[in-house]
Amino acid sequence: MRRTQLWIFAVAALVIVGGVSLVGLGMQDGGSAGGGGGVLPRSLTFGDDSSPTPKASPTPTGPSPEELAARERAKRVKALDAALKKYAKSSPEFSVAVLDKKTGERYSYRGSEKYDTASIVKVQVLACMLLQAQDDDRDLSSSQLALAKRMIRLSDNNATTSLFVQLGKVSAVSKCNKRLGLKQTVVSSSWGLTRTTVDDQVRLLSELVDTKGPLDKDSRKLAFTLMNTVDDTQDWGVPSVAKSGETTTVKNGWDTRSADGGLWAVNTVGRITADDDVDISVAVLSHNNQSMDGGITLVQKVAKMTRQYLKY
Repeated sequence: MRRTQLWIFAVAALVIVGGVSLVGLGMQDGGSAGGGGGVLPRSLTFGDDSSPTPKASPTPTGPSPEELAARERAKRVKALDAALKKYAKSSPEFSVAVLDKKTGERYSYRGSEKYDTASIVKVQVLACMLLQAQDDDRDLSSSQLALAKRMIRLSDNNATTSLFVQLGKVSAVSKCNKRLGLKQTVVSSSWGLTRTTVDDQVRLLSELVDTKGPLDKDSRKLAFTLMNTVDDTQDWGVPSVAKSGETTTVKNGWDTRSADGGLWAVNTVGRITADDDVDISVAVLSHNNQSMDGGITLVQKVAKMTRQYLKY
């Protein structure tokens, strides 16, 4: 009887131990029937863990900085287009172009429309005179330099006529324009009636400072010096857009034509720079203004709108 009891006790003990083993196995097998088993914490498991390491979700990708900048630029251009079109409904006709030399971005509103240059053609005459001197491997003569100063700083017409004739008039300036990349400018024997576009004018302004362009270092320096020191009475237009501490160059033009019923053509071309942060060329051309003052107000407003919306 005692041996029978011992045998029964042994069997019961074996069942209990086996049950514990089965429970342990059930806890490790998350996929067992009934789904009641859980996975032991890693600190409580024994032996090798052959289960695969969970992979991290791929990092979501979005637009690149360049794409974001392009989208922002497109928004600004669209807003400026709309603002200029709205202003044009109540103003004389105008065109405007902006070239950001730092980024290479260009903007133009009615960029290929032709206008009389009036006195802004004097920048072309200056550039062509400098190129001619370079071709002859010489400096400007003292008389040419004196005429150039009067032509740019004071917008002296007699000085311009003298240099225009010395250069070789229409044919010479037309050939020079090709070297400067001006494709939409038609030179007139009456130099103030030369026809041009804002796209050509910002291209010319760029050539005046391009280290890889046709003008050498001394020529670029002289052009900058003259356009940076115009008479106070002519320091309007593009300079009105500049912020404190920025440097400007400018040449303005204004004239009346009997063909336009005595109305005014008023133009401004120039550059705004500030170390490496700002390097902008701006050209605004207009005609059919009721007065010179009205034309000045128009070209300055348009120039300021480009800065407001393009945020240069």
